[in-house]
Amino acid sequence: MPRLFTALEIPRDAAMSLSLLRGGLPGARWIDVENYHITLRFFGDVEGHVADEIANALDRVRRPAFELRLSGIGAFGSKKPHSIHATVAASPDLIALQAEIERKCQRLGLPADPRKFFPHVTLARLKTARTEDVAAWLSARGNFSTAPFKVVRFVLMSSRESVGGGPYVVEEAWPLKGAHPLAQANRPISDRDASRMIR
Repeated sequence: MPRLFTALEIPRDAAMSLSLLRGGLPGARWIDVENYHITLRFFGDVEGHVADEIANALDRVRRPAFELRLSGIGAFGSKKPHSIHATVAASPDLIALQAEIERKCQRLGLPADPRKFFPHVTLARLKTARTEDVAAWLSARGNFSTAPFKVVRFVLMSSRESVGGGPYVVEEAWPLKGAHPLAQANRPISDRDASRMIR
């Protein structure tokens, strides 16, 4: 049974910038570049009929296209960091999109996500990394930022349970209002692109 979540894809230029952060931290298991994304709402393992209801509800989301920027990096897990991430610069449009998706889900009777929405891109999972090494790695890269990029759609993704997350599959996509139908800003990165980035 697949795990489902709604997400924003990371466009090529921003993903290339993120890929340059890989390495230099012993004990980190880096996320594959083609699996970078911003989770909007996690559903977990759902039955087929529930997945259909979710997709039907998402058909009715009407939000405009908008710009985002990644700015800064951080770690989850205060005493023992378990992952590192890039943070998303404040965006009222992103908050509004996520809130509308959440409202649609609660109308279906799905339980509210207990975690406060904190938009980010996971870069690595940490198993054996030492806290002091994580702190040094973050400190050396604290000024990370990307150029603004256009968000032209959101997607429903699925994943199979695996070590480190991914591979993720786009099951369905919904364009945002005002997005050009031929926009390539959020074209997913291919395996070939990703391997070229990290050589």
